[in-house]
This record gives sequence, structure tokens and C-alpha cells, in this order.
Amino acid sequence: MSKRNSQASKTAARERLRQERERQAKRSKAKRQIIVACSVVAVLAAAGGIGYAVVQANKPTHWEAVKSDKVVAPANTTGTNGTTVVIGKATAKKTLKIYEDPRCPVCAQFEQTVGSTFKKDLDAGKYKFQYVGATFIDNKDNGEGSKNALSALGAALNVSDEAFLEYKTALYSTKWHPDETSDKFKDDAYLIKVANTVSALKNNTKFQDAVKKGTYDAWAMAMSKTFDKNKDGVTGTPGFVMDGKQLNKGTPLLTVADFNKVVGAALKA
Repeated sequence: MSKRNSQASKTAARERLRQERERQAKRSKAKRQIIVACSVVAVLAAAGGIGYAVVQANKPTHWEAVKSDKVVAPANTTGTNGTTVVIGKATAKKTLKIYEDPRCPVCAQFEQTVGSTFKKDLDAGKYKFQYVGATFIDNKDNGEGSKNALSALGAALNVSDEAFLEYKTALYSTKWHPDETSDKFKDDAYLIKVANTVSALKNNTKFQDAVKKGTYDAWAMAMSKTFDKNKDGVTGTPGFVMDGKQLNKGTPLLTVADFNKVVGAALKA
């Protein structure tokens, strides 16, 4: 082989090697660009995910949101936002105000033992009844049942006073009232099932639509606020007040004898 051919071969070999290095460099650069791009996408996705999670975490719950909604007050109510609920004969001279939370087990006990006596007194015109609904039990377990049941009670009140009273009795009954740790009242279907045991509410589509649509959700929150800011000094349920004075002061009236004694004394005062 001549020196010329040998030199040409070496030059060609060096050129092929240079070209191969350039191809390797281009591939490495492209690979780095892909990795960087993927990393940027991953970071943006993670940031977006975190941002979405933060937004969702800070987003108010349905019940928080309805606090600012316009209140639709049920029929048979008066006062600001329809939060004054008074039932009974106009001739009754005094009013027994009762504070209750739908999930409250002691309220259920009161209704089951004293409820029929209370209803007889109401029908006899011994006193009027003012209802104040509370939802503080929901705060203990991030529940919704007290609020949802209070909204459903608003839907019942919109039908009639009697429908409201009968429905409240049904919700507190041994058959339907859940254990305090169970949030069954958050389920609209369960509330409607209970309502179907009340003659005025059975298969009542207007009532059922109001429950499903949450027509009285904002009213329930307004009513709950009435409890939270009450000036009677009531901090728990059931609470009993007449003439601005607490009748039980933290001690529930769970027997007919105790109820008659305390309320009877207040009526004479």
C-alpha cells in the first residue's frame, strides 16, 4: 500500500470518527432536553396538583357556602330569616322555648318520655312552643346530619305546624333516631323514609323536592346561628326557657314528673 493510500485511509477514518462523535453528542443533547422537559412537566404537574389540593382544601364546604346564600324561610315562621318558630294557641299567655339538636341523644330521650305530655299541654293551650334548632353535634365529628335534618324540619314546617311537630317526633323516636356516633341524618333518602311515616309528609313531592334540593339549607344555618348567639345562656340541648329564664340549667327534664314540676312552677311565676 502506498503512503498516499495509507494517509487517505487514516483521514477517512478520522472523519468517520468525528461524525460519530457529533451524532453521539446530538443524541446526548436531545436526551438531556427530553429529561429536562419531562422534569419541568413533572414539576409543573406537581405544582398544579399541590395548587389544586390547596384550592380544594380552602374551598368552603356546602354548609359553609350556604351561610352566605339568600335564606328561603319556611311558611309558618316569623322574624329575621324566618328563625322565629312559635307554635300553639294564640290564647296561651306564656311561651316555652326549647333548644334542640336533631342528633342529640338526650333530646331524643326527652321526646320519647315527655313528648306526649308536652303535646297535650300545647294542645290544651297551657303555653306556646318556640323551637330553636342547633347543629353543634356536627362540629364534633365533621358531620352533616344535624344541619340536614334541621333543613328537612324546615321543609316540614313549610307544610304545616302539625307536620313539623309530627316529623320532629318521628326523627327522635326509638325506631328512627340514630346513635350519636352515626350520621344517618346526612342522607336525604333516610330523612324522606322517616317522613313517609308522617301522614302530611307521606309521598309529599313538594316536601321531598325541598329536602333533595336543600331549599331550606340556608335557613337551617341561620337557625343554627340563632342557637349559637342565644341570649338565654343555653349552651347545650335540650334547653328549656320561659320568661327569659332557664328552667333546667344544664339538667335535662327527662321524666314527666320533673317536667310538670319545673314548667308548672314557671307558669305560675
